[in-house]
Amino acid sequence: MTNGNGTPPEAAQAPQLNVLAQYTKDLSFENPNAPSSLQQQSQPPQINIQINVNANNLSETEFEVTLSVEGKAESAGKVMFSFELAYAGVFRIANVPKENLHPLVMIECPRLLFPFAREIIATAVRDGGFPPLMLDPVDFVGLYRQNMERQMAAQGQSGQA
Repeated sequence: MTNGNGTPPEAAQAPQLNVLAQYTKDLSFENPNAPSSLQQQSQPPQINIQINVNANNLSETEFEVTLSVEGKAESAGKVMFSFELAYAGVFRIANVPKENLHPLVMIECPRLLFPFAREIIATAVRDGGFPPLMLDPVDFVGLYRQNMERQMAAQGQSGQA
């Protein structure tokens, strides 16, 4: 049995996730103490990375997801370099149950964007005069759970106020 265009009905309803576009929204790299920061250091720098994910509905089936990555390398109390990257993608999602839509947007979409953001950061750090910074893989499921727990705790506190 087909749905009129030769496709079985179950195939017509298969979940779909398509990347329509991906792009750098914002990129900043700072090397405030150059050239002294480029000299050989006695200790490896302390590197701190923060990652956030935001999403906006563009239409009923299209979402813009932004992966924000901020980092700073410090040695002996001085900033060696810092960066901020907002890397985004537009995704079309169809035939996904409503209860699965939010986790899909906040976990799978940034997971698809991450390798590209990682490469942009590695290149920016290298072009700034340092060895490329290769970010470790990110557990977007864990990040999603942390954010959901934080939101639930905030709602609980605002409900008590």
